[in-house]
Amino acid sequence: MELSNLREQIDRIDSQIVELYEQRMEISRQVAEFKIGAGKKVFDKQREQEKLAAVKALTHNEFNSHGIEELFEQIMSMSRKLQYQLLAEHESLGKLPFIGVDELETGKARVVFQGAEGAYSQAAMMQYFGGRVNSFHVDTFRDAMSAIDEGSADFAVLPIENSTAGIVNEIYDLLQEYENYIVAEQIIRIEHCLLAVPGASLQDIRTVYSHPQSLMQSARFLEKYGWQQISMQNNAFAARKVAEDGDRTQAAIAGEHAAKIYGLEVLQKGINHSGTNSTRFIIVTNQKIFRKDAKKVSICFEVPHESGSLYHMLSHFIYNNLNLTKIESRPIEGRNWEYRFFVDFEGNLADSAVKNALRGLRDEARNMKILGNY
Repeated sequence: MELSNLREQIDRIDSQIVELYEQRMEISRQVAEFKIGAGKKVFDKQREQEKLAAVKALTHNEFNSHGIEELFEQIMSMSRKLQYQLLAEHESLGKLPFIGVDELETGKARVVFQGAEGAYSQAAMMQYFGGRVNSFHVDTFRDAMSAIDEGSADFAVLPIENSTAGIVNEIYDLLQEYENYIVAEQIIRIEHCLLAVPGASLQDIRTVYSHPQSLMQSARFLEKYGWQQISMQNNAFAARKVAEDGDRTQAAIAGEHAAKIYGLEVLQKGINHSGTNSTRFIIVTNQKIFRKDAKKVSICFEVPHESGSLYHMLSHFIYNNLNLTKIESRPIEGRNWEYRFFVDFEGNLADSAVKNALRGLRDEARNMKILGNY
């Protein structure tokens, strides 16, 4: 009976909390109406910090002080979400600096890819743009980003993620650095082949050249032979070297596409141990555009180096019913133990829920950037 009585007391208090919460949210709605009329920002960090200090001072022990701080952080966060929603209803969120288009203009486009003829990036480019695409290649990812930044290319094709090796860190850093934007993606299946000069056999091979990831992904096959393994900047560079040297003791790990370009023979297909190995490539341009039927948004942002800051940023997706599909972090140069977060989520920049979430992130995060909608 004593436990039952205590639970009844808790139930009564909870009912009062719910009633007071709804009263508070109604006043928050009125505050939002005032801010909309006055053109004031929703997020007032100084006001919230003062409020947290005031409610903590009302408690009687340290445990309750921490609890009240967490509780009111959540209440104020929900109040902000409500106010952002009202801004959206009043069409006061402002326009995003991106233009929706029906189709990408690819017919006369000039496209750049990293590597050499025969690279997987070239194969991805041809799958997306077609075999007659006007293209050229450069040595590094930075060179490719610079090419579209300066206008010598309209689009760049860059690998951003492999299903077994993970993300390409440098691409994430370059997306943040350059004012270039993702407008499409292309996923291709990766099948590594062992390539050699015509007439060579497995018994002739002594040295294998390829990109470090390709060597790693083919480790089980290579272990059978004990060949010397030499890393190259790109698989296509490795195939080109083997072709140019004309040495029967050399082999390259690359795609079958590279064998056709450099006149090499395929000694063994599918030597990578994962049969589902795929790489996701992004199509990047220097224009702030997105297809009107785009379904994925990529952004990056920084957060204050304090407890709960990432949670508060991610709550904007929760309250707007947006589905996160990916989150990655990269260290921020010159700021030890601080990170920049890269997030992919489902949506379109024309959607009110997306605008709402991005408005909240822009106000509360540091250096939020839209990387693209595709």
